[in-house]
Amino acid sequence: MRDDNSATAPTSIALGGLGLAALGVLTFSFTLPSTVLGLEGLDPYLVSVGRSAAATVLAVVALLAVRARPPRPRQWAGLAVVGAGVIFGFPVLSTLALDHGAASAHSAVVVGLLPAATAVAAVLRGGERPSPAFWLASLAGAACVTGFAVIQGAGHLTPADLLLFGALVAAALGYAEGARLTHDMPGWRVISWSLVLSAPITLPVTLWLLATTGPHWTARATFGFGYVALFSAYLGFFAWYEGLARAGIARGGQVQLIQPVLTLAWSGLLLGERIDALTVLAALGVLVCVALAQRTRVSRAPRADRAEHPREAAATRA
Repeated sequence: MRDDNSATAPTSIALGGLGLAALGVLTFSFTLPSTVLGLEGLDPYLVSVGRSAAATVLAVVALLAVRARPPRPRQWAGLAVVGAGVIFGFPVLSTLALDHGAASAHSAVVVGLLPAATAVAAVLRGGERPSPAFWLASLAGAACVTGFAVIQGAGHLTPADLLLFGALVAAALGYAEGARLTHDMPGWRVISWSLVLSAPITLPVTLWLLATTGPHWTARATFGFGYVALFSAYLGFFAWYEGLARAGIARGGQVQLIQPVLTLAWSGLLLGERIDALTVLAALGVLVCVALAQRTRVSRAPRADRAEHPREAAATRA
């Protein structure tokens, strides 16, 4: 009986992780359209930095509510990487790209390439070793989404493209590092402490932008900013980081291949973009690639710190 339980437990954890990762992807799929709405009345830096400042208030309340202990000294460096990637890098660069004229479909290139970039970051930071079949499925999915975005008019290298590429790299590093940290603390604490660590920059900058940029809080701009502050900058990471930690950074990240198609669907509803038959074909291709990626083997190198301190890690996550 014990053998049966031990055999099924990893599978259950992986399936639960993929479900959580999918919930995170669903949450993040609204980010780009919501950012466009925010830009209708707000400065791009206010949208990108201000969302993290607002999320910091929620993070402080949550941490105080559970009387969370501060991270250990060796964890602060990882939290700084998370902050650089998902609190500053991706929000600022992607928002600037949208402000420089990149359409929502164009920006879907970033989201389409994120799973492949996250898998590379997992190899560098998470100790994962994807199989050749996994890489082929990942590249096929990335090619499918990228080709879809290119056909939709995203085939020109512009300053916005460079900003999107930088956002891609930043998000991949932040995702992989955040998932790695969830082995020692719950995912919601990873993003919470990263926001607190970034607060000495985000809070004063936001106050200065509010006083100097003349924001116009229209209904659409307020909705867009509110969404990226509450969900994109904070609550979405609860499910996303925990999902990556359970399913594996590289494999769990493949669920994000669905995100560009979802983003385009929301763009059609919120921004009036036309959704044609090509969107449906791309969605089917992406789903096939995700299914193939999930069936391939991904091994993870043992982590020395977890092997040496299993009880400490368990106590920290509690």
